[in-house]
Amino acid sequence: MKDKWTLLLIIFLAASVGVSSRAMAVSKDDGRPDGGVLNYGEYGRPATLDPITSNDMISLRISELVFNGLVGINEKQEIIPELADRWDVADGGSTYTFYLREGVTWHPREGEEPRPFTADDVIFTFNIMMHPKTITPLKVRYEFIESAEKLNDLTVRFRLKRPILNALAKFSFKIIPSHGPANSSFLTRSDPFVQKPIGTGPYMIKNITSDREVVLVANDNYFRGRPHIDRFVGKPFADQNIMSQALMFNAIDMIILVNPRNIPEIQGDRRYVLQPYNALSYSFFGYNLRNPLLADKRVRQAFAHAINRQEMLDSFFNGQGTIISGPFAPGSWAYNLDVLPLRYDPEKARSLLKEAGFSTGPDGIMEKDGDQLSFTLKVPIEKESEAVKRVVLAFKSYLKKVGVDIRVEFKEWLSWKEDVFLDHDMDIIFASWVFDDSADISSLFHSSEIGPWKNNFGGYSNPVVDSLIVESKLTLDHEKRRTIYRKLHELLADESPYTFLWTLTNYAAYHRKVRHMAIHPYKFFSFADDWYIPREDQK
Repeated sequence: MKDKWTLLLIIFLAASVGVSSRAMAVSKDDGRPDGGVLNYGEYGRPATLDPITSNDMISLRISELVFNGLVGINEKQEIIPELADRWDVADGGSTYTFYLREGVTWHPREGEEPRPFTADDVIFTFNIMMHPKTITPLKVRYEFIESAEKLNDLTVRFRLKRPILNALAKFSFKIIPSHGPANSSFLTRSDPFVQKPIGTGPYMIKNITSDREVVLVANDNYFRGRPHIDRFVGKPFADQNIMSQALMFNAIDMIILVNPRNIPEIQGDRRYVLQPYNALSYSFFGYNLRNPLLADKRVRQAFAHAINRQEMLDSFFNGQGTIISGPFAPGSWAYNLDVLPLRYDPEKARSLLKEAGFSTGPDGIMEKDGDQLSFTLKVPIEKESEAVKRVVLAFKSYLKKVGVDIRVEFKEWLSWKEDVFLDHDMDIIFASWVFDDSADISSLFHSSEIGPWKNNFGGYSNPVVDSLIVESKLTLDHEKRRTIYRKLHELLADESPYTFLWTLTNYAAYHRKVRHMAIHPYKFFSFADDWYIPREDQK
């Protein structure tokens, strides 16, 4: 909605909102000091900073600092009020009415006063998120919502197409301002908003440097009380070893994800806390099934048999992880422990390739009808760490032994994302996914998610998988959903659209001066407004 106010009315309302919000702004009053700067290191750079178009973890972490949902999740994994302070559920779980918190304001843009958060912003967010021209991994997660209706400025009602399991938790999606994007109908990655968004959260984006450092400052008017730490500065690194050295030389105060090879060095330094956290994630080699050679599942299965995953995990990550067999993260309720990873068996790999019609050519590369098993493996340059280099080079070496040629290309991050998600100009990729506790894999493997900037980058399509995913969304029985997911796990393990590798044990490292630390398992910064730095350690 775009109201056409007069200039005088805009000035009057902005001034009154400013006075009101400042009057309501309160400190946390918990006895902990405000102040200080926290510089944290990230392995890579965010492509976009808004919560709708983003599909990488670096952006998601920034979203936790900048935005809020209608509801949130606390440290005990309980649903708590955020932008809505209460709600009603009616019609057997088909209608959710949210009563919005009063006095919440949006981060002001330079030269502007803060604007009030209202029901219009909630309706706007839902509509723009679900617009056909908005490319977002969120759309498939919220197709269960039939409509969103504004009842008044502080009340919204959502009607569901059907009751679903754990519906309330899904309303944690981040709300964006109706006056934020330049295009009020749909959101694209070229909209200025995605690079410098404004939210209602504890921190505001102040600027992004030429080196893509993201500088965030405390929101004095945050409705939960001003966060304690004055500034968060996200510093990107293209090499994990350099990032670890930056920590050791006090250039940064925190590493979000420590390279397992750097753990012993950090662990031995009394200045730092090394904290494990259980991100629901895994790494994989993903295949572009538009390539007819990779469309044959026997070829993909052969690749899985050709590589020694345990040897790679032990050698390159100090064994800090678990080999996986399928599309769900270990540790999640959806993972099927009865499905075992395809074993390391080069002879089985060769047998599968021969069964698919390939024979060894004069140069040792398998071929069929003049087509060689020769592929390009693309890796984002931010992942050009020592460990990742070793993984992809080991993959190349293992496959060469069974007659497959792999050409490794390291690409700049944004260029890699365009190749993979926009142009689909690749044969194989090395990447990782991080999940929330819904274990929803629909955006990865449902055929409706094939297309530009969608997560089914490999073009995988299987009507049985599609129907199982739809069935899982329709059931209200948790055990039935678990049974469906077990079938999906078994089927996708056999289909091998990815070679599933491992989940790594995640560690964050931070300076002991950062106190009252609590880390959200997969969003990380959800509780950061309660962190603080003692006055004597502030700089």
